[in-house]
Amino acid sequence: MIAPQYRIYACFFSFAVSTGALMARLPDIQTHLGVSEGQLGLTMIGMAIGSLISLTIGAPLVDRLGFRTSAFITTLGSAMLFAVIPWLPWAPAVFAVLLMVGLLAGALEINLNVEVDRLETLTGKRYMNRAHGFWSVGFFFTALFGAMIRQSGLSAGLHLAIVATLIVVITGYLIHGATNAPRTARSQTEAGGHRFAFPNWGLLPLCLIGFAAFLVEGAGIDWSAIYMRNVFAVEPLVGGMGLTLFAFFMALMRLTADPIVARYGPRRVAMVMLGFASLGALLVGVAPQPVWALLGFAMMGGGCSAVYPLAVSAAAQRTDRPANVNVAAIGQVSVVVFFLAPPLLGFVAEFIDIRASYLICLPLLLAGLWASSFALGNHKVDTPAGLPPEPVSPHG
Repeated sequence: MIAPQYRIYACFFSFAVSTGALMARLPDIQTHLGVSEGQLGLTMIGMAIGSLISLTIGAPLVDRLGFRTSAFITTLGSAMLFAVIPWLPWAPAVFAVLLMVGLLAGALEINLNVEVDRLETLTGKRYMNRAHGFWSVGFFFTALFGAMIRQSGLSAGLHLAIVATLIVVITGYLIHGATNAPRTARSQTEAGGHRFAFPNWGLLPLCLIGFAAFLVEGAGIDWSAIYMRNVFAVEPLVGGMGLTLFAFFMALMRLTADPIVARYGPRRVAMVMLGFASLGALLVGVAPQPVWALLGFAMMGGGCSAVYPLAVSAAAQRTDRPANVNVAAIGQVSVVVFFLAPPLLGFVAEFIDIRASYLICLPLLLAGLWASSFALGNHKVDTPAGLPPEPVSPHG
């Protein structure tokens, strides 16, 4: 008997693997389409647009379909759509497919996060950080092996087709045996009168926390290698260590954070992590030697790792609106920051200095730290399995 949380982990992992496989083959797809970097960037925005649309209007549909059906459509559908992209001859066609992937990705985020929240309430245990940890592991896994596969000479079309086939067979089998977790008491009115999901005033502190976490993630993933090259002129292997350390500690902390959160509470854990992320960004911004910068990237990765999952849990636990609406609304922030932060930080790097791209993260990290002090509860999940924990105030 496969525990329900492992089916959720498989969906997170599979979506990350299929997404990472596409990212690993972007150079080949760019050559195939014959477009510039700017044109490729505009093409890739299709996924962001689709995600925003889905996160805005998709919550009622996801709630109506239920976890199992939604997981089938979003997880397997995304992998199959990604596999089509290398065969398309025109950038507008790729944009259209990525728009459809984005629609599925937004629905997937709502579905999986809400199901994790319901499972946590049902069992009195924590799974949210571990679930997001499997996304990090999946992305790291596929990025690592994607580079090797590309080096082997395997075509992008065959590569993504193999990935899609494995996901359809293995993940499809795992989803097939899934059952829908019962709704929580606070979600019995889900989908009633909430057709659109936008952040409201009560959700803004949690959005600020998510914004800070994703800003650090964008700075670490997109600019670490360029930072190491421009500031220290290190060889490529050392330059790539910044991203490697960032991704490793992010995945490690997400996979191990749930027992820590259960013992010390979300508020304390988030504040400590954002404190580490702030110190890491400061260290990267002023590092006199490469080793200090690498330490800073490791602190940033570990520091921002569990913060967004904690904000998602807090959003789902609010009682002002249905859980799926609040999860969708905070998900919008992640999409906007994930796609807009890298070019904005690049603008700072070009016109000021690349060190400033990390130092400019500090005010927002401190704002997230301040929001964590009151927007996240400090409850501990120590309820016996099978019994729901006590109701959680959205303001702690």
